[in-house]
Amino acid sequence: MKYARLTKEQLEELHQEFINFLATQSITADEWEDIKTNKPEVAEEEIDVFSDLVWEGVLTKAKYLEHFSKDQIHLFELEETQMRLIAIKVNNDTIDITTREGYDWLRNNLMNEAVEFYNASKEYSDDKNLDRFKIIQQGANITKGELYQYFSDLIELKE
Repeated sequence: MKYARLTKEQLEELHQEFINFLATQSITADEWEDIKTNKPEVAEEEIDVFSDLVWEGVLTKAKYLEHFSKDQIHLFELEETQMRLIAIKVNNDTIDITTREGYDWLRNNLMNEAVEFYNASKEYSDDKNLDRFKIIQQGANITKGELYQYFSDLIELKE
């Protein structure tokens, strides 16, 4: 497996897509029931292949990632050949930006000396989608990029 198996809930949400996937493998509903019962390892392999296909599609379409921790926000723009990062760090141990109060403090104190901004860019390795997946595994979420755009405009990253 290249990525990670979809959860039971994710598979349930993608039930119709999984049926279509099985159909492309010429596996009927009756055959699938037989495989699950008599060849569970083959069923697991099919689920793994389907999971990788879903992840590949999702990762290819992703344009932005966000990761929040107690004192940092990492915002990624996923371009064709590289990813850009805007990082915001709060150097104040009493502020936890994963809480509503901490995030509100950050929003109201962006120019405070305890708030630092960083930006960088990094070329992808040979496997762009795997690079993206690793960031998601570390806790990032795929987003529409509103926060990235806000901070990009704020720190004038635009060229």
